[in-house]
Order: sequence, then structure tokens, then C-alpha cells
Amino acid sequence: MTIGNIFKDEASEEKGERARMSSFVGAMAIADLVKTTLGPKGMDKILQSTGRGREVTVTNDGATILKSLHIDNPAAKVLVDISKVQDDEVGDGTTSVVVLAGELLREAEKLVAAKIHPMTIIAGFRMAAECARSALVEKVVDNKGDAEKFRSDLMNIARTTLSSKILSQDKEHFAKLAVDAVMRLKGSTNLESVQIIKKPGGSLIDSFLDEGFILDKKIGLGQPKRIENAKILVANTAMDTDKVKIYGARVRVDSMAKVAEIEGAEKEKMKEKVNKIIGHGINCFVNRQLIYNFPEELFADAGILAIEHADFDGIERLALVTGGEIASTFDNPESVKLGQCELIEEIMIGEDKLIKFSGVAMGQACTIVLRGASHHVLDEAERSLHDALCVLSQTVNDSRVLLGGGWPEMVMAKEIDALARKTPGKKSLAMEAFSRALLAIPTTIADNAGLDSAELISQLRAEHQNEGCTAGIDVISGSVGDMVERGICEAFKVKQAVLLSATEAAEMILRVDDIITCAPRRREDRM
Repeated sequence: MTIGNIFKDEASEEKGERARMSSFVGAMAIADLVKTTLGPKGMDKILQSTGRGREVTVTNDGATILKSLHIDNPAAKVLVDISKVQDDEVGDGTTSVVVLAGELLREAEKLVAAKIHPMTIIAGFRMAAECARSALVEKVVDNKGDAEKFRSDLMNIARTTLSSKILSQDKEHFAKLAVDAVMRLKGSTNLESVQIIKKPGGSLIDSFLDEGFILDKKIGLGQPKRIENAKILVANTAMDTDKVKIYGARVRVDSMAKVAEIEGAEKEKMKEKVNKIIGHGINCFVNRQLIYNFPEELFADAGILAIEHADFDGIERLALVTGGEIASTFDNPESVKLGQCELIEEIMIGEDKLIKFSGVAMGQACTIVLRGASHHVLDEAERSLHDALCVLSQTVNDSRVLLGGGWPEMVMAKEIDALARKTPGKKSLAMEAFSRALLAIPTTIADNAGLDSAELISQLRAEHQNEGCTAGIDVISGSVGDMVERGICEAFKVKQAVLLSATEAAEMILRVDDIITCAPRRREDRM
């Protein structure tokens, strides 16, 4: 009786060495795939979907690339998951976390080949990660008290985050947009109130930040184009019943006059509803659903601006921003919370008219209007901006800042090496491996810029032997540069998340020694 008889026919099992090999190989392949997008000179990937329309996405955001892949290898899936979590948690560092985890496994593979038990490796990795984290905590800069300095920190972080993205050409402009938007949030990490509207046309530099809230809608015919001191009722209700819709219903009538009566009754019902809405003492009515001509006419006569079919995100946000609530019944006006703003007007962006609400109750709301050559550019610009906004809003909460450009990795590696020398036993080998894996990040940044990474990393290592060294890789001049002068900063929170997630993922994959693939479920022949 062999093992084969336990599983169904098509199930397969890989044990021991082979299982480990297959998970290592899968993880490293994923890491190598996104490796080239790391750093200011990182390249983009084109993702083409096989679905209808063969949509094309051009991106250099690690999480976006990995989300779109269909992956069979279980270990690779673990890496995809950590990049997703990194994206949800801190928004940036999605590529770094995958590259680091991949490198840790590459190093672990050599150790396993040298007959070191995976548990020993894991123990070493744990100690190393702890050491690396405390090394970072010692070196952080925190300028929360000094508003001027803190703002320049934020600007630096925004620039650094954007410099590896499509917005790198106009990073000054976009860094300012992002910092302004986040400063308005006054410390909340809820990015709901920052709305991003994408309008093709113009170039990226034409993008701007608007203090108010912009709704991507036109103002209807015969309605006031400008309203001051607006009282806004945000609703989700059907306003399309002023004609008889006879689709499924059967109405027997003996003359056309009767049909007209029914129509008249419908109209009366609608009129009553409109009057109830007007009774709230409003001058702007925003509805999630369609508004037919008749009620629209009634609103126009009453001098009320009626906006129909405001998209779902838009209306939720509008309610949030103006401080109103979404209503669906109008019988008791006193219980409905109206939204307010100082001015509603129509503005033009490119070819399109939009409605702008300025002076809204929630002072932190703003809208960023992105302009660009094509949809692909705009989508990628939005992803990049979103990364920057996430990182900044996290930094406003946890204002600890580190230098960038491979500097944190060198600091961590140096500390780990020092600790490894003091640690007896095989664990120290795993710790040295961890520090080598950390160096992969600056190495990759240099490689992507076409520089001689081995030369640069050894220079960096020598520099970092000095106390208080601020050297990192300056990709622009292609040498080792001072990160303080260059203003290259990263948020501590992002680095910490990268370090911990990558270590945990590597540890999880290292523990595997058996992969069982179950047979797919078959459809029975229904003959």
C-alpha cells in the first residue's frame, strides 16, 4: 500500500526538499518580477487583461501588478498577500516588501542547503528583525513640534514617494498638492474627504487642488447656475414616476380620458412629493437616482437647483462633506439633516462642466483634479497620488521620519552584523543572511539606475562605519550622496511595516515542508 492510494487520482504531493524548492522558487520569481520597479529609476509594467476589451494598465505600483496576476504557486500567493496588506495598511512600500521577502528566502535557501534547520533560521531571522527595528527607532527624527520643519519633512516624504512613480517629472507640484490635501485632514487618516477627479486633456502639470468639493455633473436646464448660502438635501429616492409606465401592469380602461386621469393622478403624486421636498426650506436637491422632466420643472420654478444621478461615491462623499445625511423619506422635515455650503457654482474643466461646492462644513474636504494625456496616464497618476496621500496621512499621525535612498537598510544591516558577531551558534549565520537580504534593496535601487551596485554598496558600507553617517545612494548623480542634503525621506511607519511583514512572510514560507495539491472537483456527467 503506497501513499498514492490515499489521495484521489489527480492530487499531487511534494515533500521535504522538493516542496521547499518549489516554494522558494515561486517566491523568488515574484520578487524578481517586481524588482525592476523599485526606486526612482524603476521601470513600469504593462498589464494586459485577457477579458473583453483587453484592457491595458500601465503601472509601477507593486500591489497593482501583483493583484492582477493569476498565480498558481502557493508561496508566491503569500507574497502577493503581503503586498496587498502593505497597500491597505500604509499605502506605499508594496514593492520593497516583496523584494525583501524574496531576498530573505534566497538567503534562507543557501542556509537550508548547508544543512541548517529551518527553525534555527527562523529564530535567527526573528532576532535580526527585532534588532533592525530597534536600530531604526534609535535613528528616527521627529519634528512634530516644529510646524515648519514638519511640513518640510512631509514635502520630502511626498517627493521621495512620488519620485519612483509617473509623477516624478512634476514631483514638486504633486508633492505640494498631496501635502496640502493631507494637512487639511488635520490628522485623520480617512482619505474619503479627498476626492480625485480624472479629466483627460491638458498635461499632468495642469492638475490642481480645489478647496471645495466638485461633483462631476452638469446643472440642468433652466436652473439657477449659482447659489449662495446653499441648504442641500441629499437624497436617494425615485423621482421618475410622472408618466404611467405600463410594462408589466395591465390597466383596463374604456377611454383615453381614463388614461389621462391615471397620468394626472401620477403627476399629482409627484407634485406632492416635490412639495414635501421643497418644504424642507432648501435651495439645492441632489438625488442619487434620475429626476424626470416634470419634477425638474417644478424644482426650477421654485428656484431650486436639482442635481440628478450623482454617482454613489459622489453622493456619499457629498453628504459627508456638507454635513448632511442621505434621506429617502420626506414626511418629517425636522428629522432630516440638511447639508450646507457657502456657494454652489458651475465651473469648466477642459471640455466639461462640473458643479463646485465651496465653503463646505467639513473644512478638511478638498478635490484634486488630475489632468493628463490619456486614461492610462490618469489611472497611474491617481495610484501614485493615492500612495503619497496614504503615506502622508500615516506620517501626520506617527510623525517619525527616516532618511531614504537605502540608508535605513544600511543602518539595519550594520546593527545586525554587530549582533551576529556576539551571537553563538548557527543562529548567527541566519542573522548574517538577514543583513545580506536587507542590502538587496539599495543594491536593486542602484541596479535599476544602471549603476555599479557592488561598488556603491561597498562604498556605502564603509561610509556607514562612521557615527551619524547620512549617506545613501544618490541615483541622479550615480554616486553615494548625503541624504539630508538631497532631502530624501521616508516614513518610519512604512519601513517598519516592510520589515515586519517581509520577515513574517519569509518565516511562513520557510516552515513549509509539504505541499499537497488537491484534485480539482469534476462535474459529473449528467447524461
